[in-house]
Amino acid sequence: MGVDQHRLGYRGDIEGLRAIAILLVVAAHAKVPWLAGGFIGVDIFFVLSGYLITGVLLREMEQTGHLRFANFYARRFRRLLPALLVMLVCTSLFAVVVLPPAAQGDQAVAAATASAWLSNIHFAFAKLDYFSPGAASNLFLHTWSLGVEEQFYLVWPALMIWTFGASRDGSNRTKRLKITMFAISGISLAWCFLLTETASQMAFYMMPLRAWQFAAGALVWLHFGSSNDHTERNETRTINAWGGWAGLALIAVAALWFNANMPYPGWRSLLPTLGAAAIIAAGAHGASRGMSRVLSSKPLQAVGRVSYSWYLWHWPVLLLGGALVATDSALYRTALVALSLLLAMAAYRWVESPIRHQARWVARPGVTILAAIGFMAAANVLCISWYNAAWNWLHTPTQQRYAKAHADLPTIYKMGCDDWYQSDQVRPCSFGPSDAKHTAVLMGDSIGAQWFPAVAAVFDRPDWRLLVLTKSSCPMVDETIFYPRIGRDYTECTTWRTHALQQVAAWRPDILILGSVQTYDLSQTQWLEGTTRLLRSVDDSVGHTYILRGTPHLPFDGPNCLSAQSWLPQLYARQAPCRAPAFSQQNDDVFRWQQQAAARFDNVTGLDMNQFVCPNGECAAERGDMVVYRDSQHLTASFVRSLSGELVRQLHLDGPMEHSAGDHPSPTARAKAHQPSAETERN
Repeated sequence: MGVDQHRLGYRGDIEGLRAIAILLVVAAHAKVPWLAGGFIGVDIFFVLSGYLITGVLLREMEQTGHLRFANFYARRFRRLLPALLVMLVCTSLFAVVVLPPAAQGDQAVAAATASAWLSNIHFAFAKLDYFSPGAASNLFLHTWSLGVEEQFYLVWPALMIWTFGASRDGSNRTKRLKITMFAISGISLAWCFLLTETASQMAFYMMPLRAWQFAAGALVWLHFGSSNDHTERNETRTINAWGGWAGLALIAVAALWFNANMPYPGWRSLLPTLGAAAIIAAGAHGASRGMSRVLSSKPLQAVGRVSYSWYLWHWPVLLLGGALVATDSALYRTALVALSLLLAMAAYRWVESPIRHQARWVARPGVTILAAIGFMAAANVLCISWYNAAWNWLHTPTQQRYAKAHADLPTIYKMGCDDWYQSDQVRPCSFGPSDAKHTAVLMGDSIGAQWFPAVAAVFDRPDWRLLVLTKSSCPMVDETIFYPRIGRDYTECTTWRTHALQQVAAWRPDILILGSVQTYDLSQTQWLEGTTRLLRSVDDSVGHTYILRGTPHLPFDGPNCLSAQSWLPQLYARQAPCRAPAFSQQNDDVFRWQQQAAARFDNVTGLDMNQFVCPNGECAAERGDMVVYRDSQHLTASFVRSLSGELVRQLHLDGPMEHSAGDHPSPTARAKAHQPSAETERN
């Protein structure tokens, strides 16, 4: 995102393209609904870096016959590191005040990797945990692209030196370099396409999988950037007339069409990459006409100048602002975006620009590089200290109460009943005598599984056994879904659900309880018809089926909100005590569609427990001495267990037996809880 423009001559269209890129990124992160694909702005930055850095290095080799690696890396540190470190320090200090201790440890680790340009590797290899808050809440997630660029800067000079070899023929050198760039593009692009389908995190975050985008920029420079002959100029006049507009159209299509529910990067990343390459090529020899003239307008120049600083500041401001005030209104997000722009302008004025234009930083490049490494090491030491402090704060009695709420899960997860996306095997857990006269089955995603403590209490009675089938993020609707957290279609869910329903049909249970969250990206038709198909597959085999309504969501993490208010009560004294309205139009619509599907069968009933979860239409993270939510959407096992009596009445059964197993089965039941036997495990 940062280069020394003066070495190649200033191009206003490139500055304007930077502005387009950052505006797209900020719009996507600020949740502008029609620009959900704005994340492609990062792809544009990659192409720009490939073009400009290749030009800088090639000019130096042509003029001097060699590359001064120390000078190059000193310029990169001077351009990028000071503004990054200022953002990391300021954001971390504010996070200590605003965020609860439970949320600070992961932030400290990410800040440490960001200061060393390694955050892309950190996020690529971060272990996905279904019940963790996820990378989307990390203040330093956006620094992954800076890591990719810095790793590109690390290898690109050596690659160009190796490609040039000992040849003294300038035309032959350029030809060899083009061949190398084409080879890199082909290998990297093919690898990117493959891993987008099988390991999307790696394809998204790792530099070798993005190298083809840098190479695309390099090829634009090699073909257009340094050419001066008349034939080439005629060619670029045609490209200037139409290529820039075509490139902008590709970028616009991608920004308007793409969203988080699509595999990326893969083939889709071709659109912004080719679009950026076309715009850069169009302005190579005619920046006063066509699209280049539009991009050179004063407003875009102003935004382009602060694009790097704005990229650094916009994401942490949006997240910390959201943590400070529990609202998701468009007006508030707009105010946060404006604040981030003001911070970016200040950072550009007093940090980025003054240091960038000080020649003494590269007069002694060795000293500059050592100083930069020293600052990075110091930042890591501070992050380690922050992590240790957060660990100690977390283990105070008050904070431990909320930390334990995060881990207050049903015991079925410890028993291996749920493999999440790691496999499609059906692994039922069984409670109660295997020869019981009656059978109940609880089946669903994590929202269905959260009801296990209450369901276990209800069916802990003579002549009953309870079987549990659960797969997190797998809806109880016969539809294939795209799962953003793994970046692809959740095929394991489809296969698992099919075989699980076959297993239910073989068990012929008296009662089947189905439960899943109602926020899956499915249409009315998909919910209605998909639910109908699922119910039909077990209609003749089940005595009665109940469809549990999805739990209302909080607009914040429940235990974290409670933790923050106890962490700094003076800061949050004027805010509502971790409460939110229960109403959700989508929740109402989906449950209505599920009930419409249920009405097609004589033995299916909708089951709504939300009146007990959020009485009087208001959801609270804590009620009395009990924490209700363990995150923003799942209930704690302790709270669910307390609703077993209400569940009995909703199921129209007799009250629970005197001994209530709750979430902790009796010794007999625990002894009989098992992993799938030969006859129940999927072939």
